[in-house]
Amino acid sequence: MRGRSLAEVAAGAVVLAVAAAFLAYALLHSGRAGAVLSGPTQTFRARFDRVDGVTVGSDVRIAGVKVGSVVDSRIDPQTFLAVLTLRVDGSLRLPDDTSAEITSEGLLGGRYVALVPGGSERILRDGAEITITQSAVSLESLLGRFIFSVTQMNQAREQQQQPEGSGAAAPAPAR
Repeated sequence: MRGRSLAEVAAGAVVLAVAAAFLAYALLHSGRAGAVLSGPTQTFRARFDRVDGVTVGSDVRIAGVKVGSVVDSRIDPQTFLAVLTLRVDGSLRLPDDTSAEITSEGLLGGRYVALVPGGSERILRDGAEITITQSAVSLESLLGRFIFSVTQMNQAREQQQQPEGSGAAAPAPAR
């Protein structure tokens, strides 16, 4: 009985070691580890209507490559817009017509700020504001609009298919 218990403990230890190795590999290769940029950095601000899912620590990416992170998030008390402060690699020379958009990694993935460099000759200075922004799109809102429009189309189709002289009362529109 003692030999069997020792074998079970050893097998459990091996399983835990393999799981820890997979976790370490995933963290090192996901871009989540090393959130602190080494070398010089520059800071930019961007204003958005909505920043759903973007928090302090979220990635800032260009062409899918992590180049920085969100370091602050607040509300402007005059405009009620969300203001994000972005810290990016200082070696990047971003044109002053660079845009910032909030996008997601996939249908169920996390959100991040994507920078899309423009074509201007002038370069954004450290501390400047990125003025061209696109806010987060709410998946729930889009699904609600889609369901509402499909319902409206089905009701219109039912009314068109009903014979004119059938004597049946038309259903009341849904409210």
